[in-house]
Amino acid sequence: MNTWKIREIKPEDNQQVKDLIRNVLVEMGVPKVGTAYEDKALDDMTSEYQGKRQAYFVVEENSKIIGGAGIAPLTGLEEKVCELQKMYFLPEARGRGIGTDMINKCLQFGSDQKFKKCYIETLPYMENARKLYNKSGFEVIEKPLGNTGHYNCTVFMIKDLELN
Repeated sequence: MNTWKIREIKPEDNQQVKDLIRNVLVEMGVPKVGTAYEDKALDDMTSEYQGKRQAYFVVEENSKIIGGAGIAPLTGLEEKVCELQKMYFLPEARGRGIGTDMINKCLQFGSDQKFKKCYIETLPYMENARKLYNKSGFEVIEKPLGNTGHYNCTVFMIKDLELN
């Protein structure tokens, strides 16, 4: 039986989520500029994901947030493409199938919201994340889509949601 659960973010989760994302980015050696590290959205993730066709999910275990991921319309292609955003997990969450369950939750949400495709940006040295995305059906594309503002992310991937 799982000791963790995936649920939507609550206001009281904001600080834990912000700390988690920044800690994982530092652990991975990600640049602080041109990545999620400097996103103003981290200050109030609950409000950031309250709009239509978007959600942020957290993984909670023993009253602690150990991971999270968001799904929202991709800026510039809002009608048809959603973006998997800010998906990060603490070390204790990795290798337990939580990432797969989280992606499935986000992709189902995107499909339910009638998006045609899901897009993600990542970094070349985030190998485990790229393997997970690949296993979930994402394929690498040559150029970025939309306007994420994350100019240091250089790996672009997309998945067709109409086949789900």
